[in-house]
Amino acid sequence: MPSQLSLPTLDKLRGVVPQDLDANKVAEEWFASFAANMQDGNVDNIINLLVDDAFWRDMFTLTWNLRTFQSTPIIKKFLIDQLATFKVSSFKLRKDLVALEQPYPDLAWIQGLFDFETHVGIASGVFRLVPLPDGTWKAHTVLTNLEDLKGFPEKIGFLRNFLPNHGKWAEQRAREKEFTDAEPQVLVLGGGQSGLEIAARLKALGLSALVIEKNERIGDNWRKRYEALCLHDPVWYDHMPYIPFPPTWPVYTPALKLADWLESYAHSLELNVWTSSLVTAVVPLSSSKYKWRVNVKRADGSERVFEVNHVVFCLGMGGSIPRMPTYPGMDEYKGQVLHSISHGKALDHVGKKVVVVGSCTSAHDICADYYEHGIDITMCQRSPTYIMTTKEGGPRLFALFWEGSPPTDIADRINASYPNHLLKLMHQRVSRDIAEADKELLDGLRARGFKLSMGDEGSGCLILAWTKAGGYYLDVGASQLIADGKIKLKADSPMSRFTPSGLEFEDGSTIDADVVIFATGYSDARSAYRQILGDELGEKLNPIWGLDAEGELQSTWREVGAGLEGIWCMMGNLALCRFHSKHLALRTFPPLMLILTHPQ
Repeated sequence: MPSQLSLPTLDKLRGVVPQDLDANKVAEEWFASFAANMQDGNVDNIINLLVDDAFWRDMFTLTWNLRTFQSTPIIKKFLIDQLATFKVSSFKLRKDLVALEQPYPDLAWIQGLFDFETHVGIASGVFRLVPLPDGTWKAHTVLTNLEDLKGFPEKIGFLRNFLPNHGKWAEQRAREKEFTDAEPQVLVLGGGQSGLEIAARLKALGLSALVIEKNERIGDNWRKRYEALCLHDPVWYDHMPYIPFPPTWPVYTPALKLADWLESYAHSLELNVWTSSLVTAVVPLSSSKYKWRVNVKRADGSERVFEVNHVVFCLGMGGSIPRMPTYPGMDEYKGQVLHSISHGKALDHVGKKVVVVGSCTSAHDICADYYEHGIDITMCQRSPTYIMTTKEGGPRLFALFWEGSPPTDIADRINASYPNHLLKLMHQRVSRDIAEADKELLDGLRARGFKLSMGDEGSGCLILAWTKAGGYYLDVGASQLIADGKIKLKADSPMSRFTPSGLEFEDGSTIDADVVIFATGYSDARSAYRQILGDELGEKLNPIWGLDAEGELQSTWREVGAGLEGIWCMMGNLALCRFHSKHLALRTFPPLMLILTHPQ
């Protein structure tokens, strides 16, 4: 994060919020000027509507990319470069969604949502206006977001299929699923939430997609993990496109329940999925872009070869390739060593002493499961961990996605309108509030010797998720078990080696263990891509995940490298996949590809 960034506090701005403020009037006046100057391409006047350190986040609307521009000189260059090409028009303020927000006494802004068009796209936007000393209001953040391509709406609502089907559906579905009559336009590798959500988006746009899933059933990527696994994100944050979770759904979804939901989701939306199938090769057909040969081996041993323009990799974080540390003496150890990905349930180890190496989500879940089944369990913590309770942290972090909050589509756009560098600054405050609310628990953990972190520069769990895909635990009870000594803890010395009977640490202390489970995460996401693409193409991969200099996640929901045109990355939690699956679907849509390869 650039060191000069700061929150737009009232002290810094030297502005005040008048008691008689008419937020709608201020928003309408600002927006009228903004819309007129955007349509006229008057960049200087647009810049005059922004504060000097403003952010402009563009999601595929004016750049065909995911970009964040910060400070008026950089925004000015972006607008000069792009506005003439995209020919914006038809601006309309969502007057019912204008509101004054004041998350802290020294932070206040007027938030507004709007719609507009480019020469090829239908778009939405969000702005936040902050007060200045002269009584005027200027924008501190602007989001521009691509919603659809003109003339190519999703086939939902009144655009769905109205034709009756008498006795032909089963045969038609069988032929469609097997691609008997036509080849798929897009191949999707992986049938987890990311693969199913991009397939659903493609289908709604009228594109045929085939999902290749190596497991026997859809949902097995959740079903086959450790028994105690449960989502710690609230249900309102996790809705999927077109079929939201029912209002009776539990706030925190058990993994087995989610697995069954994914299976029913694919069935209900008639997504084409081949289970027990494996992609054995993805090879470029020629030197031209967007042409790939994909070999697929099925459960019966047969092989099918497809030629497609687009291959979407939906392999999850690290492609489920475990990150397994090695220590001296492992070959002499007489007990069982496994990674958390191979762990099933606590009852597999009744009567044994178990050590879990790691202190993030999987480690806590597994340790709690062992304790609840009366099994001797010790957590071995290697590095500090961010802890917050879902009770205190959930309503603060997921305020936009909570019971009674805005509809999901509105919440998604408001959430996306916070650039990650700005979000980090906001979460430094939010994380302090959560820590104060969780003080009793955190003090108990410290007293037990648990090493706590406040995240990257005190920003809590979100930026850790974006940068490390780990380093935190959203507590649903395991932390109290540690604080109470019910889950034993070893955190005062690093591991040095295995002994025949357990573990030895650098301070000379030892722990006897019959089972050692490494809850140490997964490998670099590119490892799974390399297994399929091979080393030569693998060398062309850009970093996947982690934040770039602009604060955007690297390669996600976009192509993964120069020379790999048509190879796309779809990954993230349910919420990220819900929102960005539409972006990626539009980027693989033939009319847009024609625009990009043959610009006007």
